[in-house]
Amino acid sequence: MITHEPNPRYVAAPDRYQSMSYPRCGKSGLRLPQLSLGLWQNFGAVDSLANARNMIHRAFDLGINHFDLANNYGPNYGSAESTFGQVMAEGLSHYRDELIISSKAGYDMWPGPYGIGGSRKYLVASCDQSLKRCGVDYFDIFYSHCFDPETPLEETMQALDYIVRSGRALYVGISSYNPEQTREAAAILKSLGTPLLIHQPRYNMLDRWIEDGLTDALDDEGVGAIVFSPLSQGRLTNKYLGGIPKDSRAARGEQIYLSENDLDEATLSKINALNQIAETRGQSLAQMALAWVLNNKTVTSAIIGASRVAQIEDSVAALKNLDFSAAELKSIDQILA
Repeated sequence: MITHEPNPRYVAAPDRYQSMSYPRCGKSGLRLPQLSLGLWQNFGAVDSLANARNMIHRAFDLGINHFDLANNYGPNYGSAESTFGQVMAEGLSHYRDELIISSKAGYDMWPGPYGIGGSRKYLVASCDQSLKRCGVDYFDIFYSHCFDPETPLEETMQALDYIVRSGRALYVGISSYNPEQTREAAAILKSLGTPLLIHQPRYNMLDRWIEDGLTDALDDEGVGAIVFSPLSQGRLTNKYLGGIPKDSRAARGEQIYLSENDLDEATLSKINALNQIAETRGQSLAQMALAWVLNNKTVTSAIIGASRVAQIEDSVAALKNLDFSAAELKSIDQILA
């Protein structure tokens, strides 16, 4: 009996670039896949390595060549990067020059005053740790994960500039900065000679805050947007069409990102009305939600999460129908108003 694969190296699908489009990120030369895979949840030390490996491989086979990480993704903190590093070492590293690998720092990572924030000390040290966990020599994109009001923005941007100039990353980005902070960050980076490539904000049908000034700022500065939580933590899926299932994330009291309060009667009514439009389009609610965020001209890519391969395949199927009629967009706006 053969107990081990004679050649364990992963071989990617030869047709992986045939069905995915790669729009340009802002005014840069970098192109990103319409969908990127985020490793925020389900890739930590508490999760199945085999399942994580299968999801990463399947995503790449479908043309998703961008994998988005952060220093504190897990659980435990850092373990999602370690998982990704193991998958890289087992065969994905052969395709390193085809991949966009990103990580971030800003939120709490280790105890003490130097384990959180936007200081040069924290960002550079965190980047070095993340590189080791991922098993790569450089990141394609490194982000300031959040604005730090206690650190001068000049210091944070100077740290990002240093990370590029020292070879630790090729491009830099910011996440969850408001429009004014974004414009200031872009101006500082421009003066340093390291342009701001990308902004990563939360954006979905139920949370449209970026339309109130941020997309204008990004367009003016020539910065791309890659949005996270396009399915609003699962609210924009079929899961809650009939109410809140007892075994769902929203019904679990320990969850801090989604609770029953986020699924009140008014929200559930909107979700069901949106689903009716999705059905007329021949899509699931989740597929329409992904198509909708990509309909925003400022959005380069949407970050999807997954707990199993089938969810990645379902998300990629959304790309078959990205066009909306004027009547559909008007109906969606009326539902969401």
